[in-house]
Amino acid sequence: MKPRAVVIMGPTASGKTWLACELAMRYPVHIISADSVMIYRGMDIGSAKPDRGELERFPHALIDIRDPAEAYSAAEFRRDAIAEIEAAVGRGQVPVIVGGTSLYFKRLLDGMADMPASTPEVRAGIQAEAERVGWPAMYEQLRSIDPVACQSIHPNNLQRLSRALEVHAISGRPISDHWEAQASDGTSGEVRLADGQLVSFLQFGIMPSDRAWLHEQIALRFDLMLDAGLIEEVKVLLDRGDLHDDMPSVRAVGYAQVWEFLNGHCSHAEMRARGIAATRQLAKRQMTWLRRWPGLQVLEAGPAADQRESMLQSTLSQVADFLQK
Repeated sequence: MKPRAVVIMGPTASGKTWLACELAMRYPVHIISADSVMIYRGMDIGSAKPDRGELERFPHALIDIRDPAEAYSAAEFRRDAIAEIEAAVGRGQVPVIVGGTSLYFKRLLDGMADMPASTPEVRAGIQAEAERVGWPAMYEQLRSIDPVACQSIHPNNLQRLSRALEVHAISGRPISDHWEAQASDGTSGEVRLADGQLVSFLQFGIMPSDRAWLHEQIALRFDLMLDAGLIEEVKVLLDRGDLHDDMPSVRAVGYAQVWEFLNGHCSHAEMRARGIAATRQLAKRQMTWLRRWPGLQVLEAGPAADQRESMLQSTLSQVADFLQK
């Protein structure tokens, strides 16, 4: 039988982790996190990472695999996720990939272009130049090199901007050339294991039916994070002295706003408002991306008391059918 895996995507605060754990109570699954903040050790509260008790009961792969000072690319995620999928299939488990980092899912399911590996020396050189001339100037440099890439890379997405410049510095080719090669290599939607088997995916997307309800959930969750010690968690990161606000870990939603507060750039009330607003913007981007994703089984989430149960039953029914094919 063809290997099978389940994907659970959705905006922040929509119930992805809960749904994955519900599946784990009913099937022999292996949960694989696809979250670009949960990868970091010591960043627990602000990433809504499952607590120790949940992780003991429902282990998640690819959580706590990096120090906040380290980078982690979508290519590395794809490599690690495929390794976890292979291990799960070998054990007779169903891989369940769950998270909200759209780029991770895109790279996993669409494949990766044959791009040069990242090198610390080139990356450090780009960072040094950016500190000297500023990131806006670096963006204009990329525009002159690769205007196609600039159409999909936001000026504030410093990680993708830096990577595009790095690829050009190492290979002498624009990163968009590599993207074009990827689009034509016929791998879209497939994950091939080392033994040649192709994994079949059932892809769920949680879509809140009531935007006001989602906004309420986001505000409530951010307040709960503050009550749970988010400020103290970020202070530990700040006191390390080796992290700066250009790093992906520090730029993460919620962490960036508390970082600004601790550095005296805003009041507590402003920090809270900015954190909630940034989380809402993230959720909006995630939902926009999901609406464009082909082959998605949409699950509606909302304020109705029975809506979560309905979402669960729909998921269980589709998973049962999928695994029997």
